[in-house]
Amino acid sequence: MVQRPAAAEVMSMDLSPKKPSKAYGGDGGAYYDWSPADLPMLGAASIGAAKLSLAADGLALPSYSDSAKVAYVLQGKGTCGVVLPEATKEKVIPVKEGDALALPFGVVTWWHNAHAAAGDLVVLFLGDTSKGHKSGQFTNFQLTGSTGIFTGFSTEFVGRAWDLPQDAAAKLVSTRPGSGIVKVRDGHKMPEPCEKDREGMVLNCLEAAASIDAHSMCSPGFSCDSAYQVTYIVRGSGRVQVVGIDGTRVLETRAEGGCLFIVPRFFVVSKIADETGMEWFSIITTPNPIFSHLAGRTSVWKAISPEVLETSFSTSPEMEKLFRSKRLDSEIFFAPPTK
Repeated sequence: MVQRPAAAEVMSMDLSPKKPSKAYGGDGGAYYDWSPADLPMLGAASIGAAKLSLAADGLALPSYSDSAKVAYVLQGKGTCGVVLPEATKEKVIPVKEGDALALPFGVVTWWHNAHAAAGDLVVLFLGDTSKGHKSGQFTNFQLTGSTGIFTGFSTEFVGRAWDLPQDAAAKLVSTRPGSGIVKVRDGHKMPEPCEKDREGMVLNCLEAAASIDAHSMCSPGFSCDSAYQVTYIVRGSGRVQVVGIDGTRVLETRAEGGCLFIVPRFFVVSKIADETGMEWFSIITTPNPIFSHLAGRTSVWKAISPEVLETSFSTSPEMEKLFRSKRLDSEIFFAPPTK
């Protein structure tokens, strides 16, 4: 059973957006993650968050994680190798910006950015750490490399397990390339991605990516099924306000590309984009999220009877009618006011 933090504890937490810190990397790229020490809501919500950036010819070595994740391609094109539990053949999946892949427990993956890539391949990972070793942070198990499980076994065990002579086993155990990320040597041929392997594995979210134009607003709203909202700002920037218990504004800040923040359960959040607009990617921590919005055509206030609304706001029937007459066509995104 997941232990949920007390309301007072959540109210006192620092909810401000944070950027990740570099965990490891080299010439081939780098792996970054967000720590619960810097973003306490990660631990409170049992959410892990990390980001992989691969340069041209960069290879993230085969690994698996203690948590189920969603991988979202923020930038570039590349290849993702996926080995499902008990599978006899890997899937070699071509990936591109906007692709989302669900990676369940026990899946071994590797990521590669092609030699001729025009830019870095950048992938965001978000997932549930409630069954992981550390609440709020992924633990990745490398199969090879300087921190790899394979090289952690003695030559005797490696030789016995793979039926190798001791000298061959010793060579494998002592071969320790980079820590998790390497650069593929010139001329080395990598597996060709297979378009068919995308079937049932990849959903491209680019057309449905949540974004608002310059100075536009996203309606105040909340998740009404006990979910946390985890939001990564993909590009652009804007103002964010979050209101919690007893009408207390617990966050007022400016969020920019590369930042991550988490909205506590039932808290109300709203965003207003800067002149550059703002695009974000979010996950919700329940399987079938339900949202309520406080403004727009589907606003809660549109459904409440006029008499209750008048009394609730202690206002006149005329003001109630004016209030109800607005936002009849808008859903949850509102254009900036006309001058």
